[in-house]
Amino acid sequence: MDRLALFSCFLFLISISSFADAGSVGVNYGRIANNLPSAVRVVQLLKSQGLERVKVYDSDPSVLKALSGSGIKVTVDLPNELLFSAAKRQSFANSWVQRNVAAYHPSTQIEAIAVGNEVFVDPHNTTKFLVPAMKNIHAALVKYNLHSAIKVSSPIALSALQNSYPASAGSFRPELVEPVFRPMLDFLRQTGSYLMVNAYPFFAYESNSDVISLDYALFRENPGVVDSGNGLRYYSLFDAQIDAVFAAMSALKYNDIEMVVTETGWPSKGDENEIGATVQNAAAYNGNLVRRILTGGGTPLRPKSDLTVYLFALFNENLKNGPTSERNYGLFYPTEQKVYNIPFTVEGLKKYHDNRSQATGGQQVTAPVGGNGGVSKSLTGSTWCVANGQVGKEKLQAALDFACGEGGADCRSIQPGATCYDPNTVEAHASYAFNSYYQKKGRTMGTCYFGGAAYVVTQPPSTYSILSLSVYKNMSFYFLVRMFAFYLP
Repeated sequence: MDRLALFSCFLFLISISSFADAGSVGVNYGRIANNLPSAVRVVQLLKSQGLERVKVYDSDPSVLKALSGSGIKVTVDLPNELLFSAAKRQSFANSWVQRNVAAYHPSTQIEAIAVGNEVFVDPHNTTKFLVPAMKNIHAALVKYNLHSAIKVSSPIALSALQNSYPASAGSFRPELVEPVFRPMLDFLRQTGSYLMVNAYPFFAYESNSDVISLDYALFRENPGVVDSGNGLRYYSLFDAQIDAVFAAMSALKYNDIEMVVTETGWPSKGDENEIGATVQNAAAYNGNLVRRILTGGGTPLRPKSDLTVYLFALFNENLKNGPTSERNYGLFYPTEQKVYNIPFTVEGLKKYHDNRSQATGGQQVTAPVGGNGGVSKSLTGSTWCVANGQVGKEKLQAALDFACGEGGADCRSIQPGATCYDPNTVEAHASYAFNSYYQKKGRTMGTCYFGGAAYVVTQPPSTYSILSLSVYKNMSFYFLVRMFAFYLP
């Protein structure tokens, strides 16, 4: 090893020791599988890997009991289906906190409650219950004197952004600002909590591999992308996505609220059309992300804001619906063997290096990221656009005319006598046209809005039947079968 290389290694080791407490890495423990080890063994696995934070998608007693005395900090979840009850009845919130939090804390170190998960894309329209539910859960924590130890927040998907590129132009969807974001951010500020965000650069790369560099997506050396709005240079898509959310908060004057990345990850296996889903790329993304977080430093927009990040996910989960990738986000197989070898601690980073020569899965390009740089998991390959019947037929018809006309949607199948003409309603035809436009535009932010006449859903509405089948046939929308029956709402 020559002197320059030796000096570089020395600087790297110094940087690790200097920022040992700079950021924190946790893991999401999903359990949509029938072959996972017991919760007791899972806790032993977490401890053996040096993972000191875990996030679960419920409050299962066997899991919370197994975590008791482990020293591992836990985030539990109040599922979306309970938001209505938690919002409407303080007594329900009190009972839920008593049974699922107070009964285990502090032996089980519950540090946060995620109230719902990606509520804004929940097809059951639970958005209006979110902030009231958060407030009632917090009031219940006050009742049991747990409010100073346990934070309350709610994970949002990047689909909550109206604009995400460039990062400096980040803004929340306008229809969510006054009803939800201002009161939610006020609540987070008043309680000293943080915004939970789910960010998946994989989905942006998968859908836009012709314009997004793989190196940029995997935290590798690259020329970077200059933000035309603030002049900052970004060297990773992850940082750009996070800063788009920071910018959206800043636009509403909430610069003081911190962020926790509650989900991020990369699949190790996918179907043929899932570009970039390989073991090598997953290892590069997650390994380089761990190094990025544990060696300190924030984002270009908030350089002093160290991040806590939860990798998705602990295990491959064999009962998930959808394409192959959905069952292959795990860091570990159910046998507890690593899918690929990456470290989770500062000590482990000393021996870690990204094997660039192997991480060549998918299509590599060198062009900088384009306008789809902020596309989230909830807008790519697993979502589609449907009409909002509540706006009325007149507004739906105007939006339908635009989609089929100037918008360039493929509306041939909803013409009289065509395969998707029935059911012959404005709402059904609008849903078809809106989805055609949305998919044609790459499922980018703002392409499923139509002035409030449409919204994004995470699974095809059951009322579609023939319509959905016709879309499969006529438009080759493979993603219409991609349903998130896992940690999403």
